[in-house]
Amino acid sequence: MNFDLYGFGPALAAGTLMTIKLALSALCLGLVLGLLGALAKTSPYKPLQWLGGTYSTIVRGIPELLWVLLIYFGTVNALRALGEYLGVGSLELNPFAAGTIALGICFGAYATEVFRGAILAIPKGHREAGQALGMSKARIFWRLILPQMWRIALPGLGNLFMILMKDTALVSVIGLTEIMRRSQIAVTASKEPFTFFLVAAFIYLGLTVLAMIGMHFLEKRASRGFIRSAS
Repeated sequence: MNFDLYGFGPALAAGTLMTIKLALSALCLGLVLGLLGALAKTSPYKPLQWLGGTYSTIVRGIPELLWVLLIYFGTVNALRALGEYLGVGSLELNPFAAGTIALGICFGAYATEVFRGAILAIPKGHREAGQALGMSKARIFWRLILPQMWRIALPGLGNLFMILMKDTALVSVIGLTEIMRRSQIAVTASKEPFTFFLVAAFIYLGLTVLAMIGMHFLEKRASRGFIRSAS
């Protein structure tokens, strides 16, 4: 293997940074959608239950690659019409925004089930205790339910985030210059597919290890009070 990477080292580093940005952006969107979806599915109101269930079922039933393509190409006509209506010319969704939305929606659908399971795992007596103290529903959720739900959901969310980081490679099909896109460009120029795809594999592996370390510290921090009370 040529360790100078034929001059493509800086390009791969830039692709790695783009992958991290995309993964974190999609994570933020996915966490919000997942939490909203879980609250809808555990709501006592049937329309909200139906809405949350429909979201998680439809999104999980369609491959992530199709969501990337549908959102990127499906918004072209809508944005063009919106730009003409507003008189600002043609609008378009760039690959980073499309990838963030697509991966965020997919992450949120799976996170919905993780959050839902975490909410159901919290004893009902905790809510009843909050009500007995005169706490409002919003205060019960933020002070009692959310901290416990976060601790229970963290392992599942960590697994989903690792999958999300690898799914960022799918956004290369719409032209985002992340790790895989940079690797493909390097392969085309150098005719060394094994070298650059192996480097890409090690980069993804390194990001996964860093994510695992970060999740370990988050889980340890979230469980501090629980561990003390259990002992």
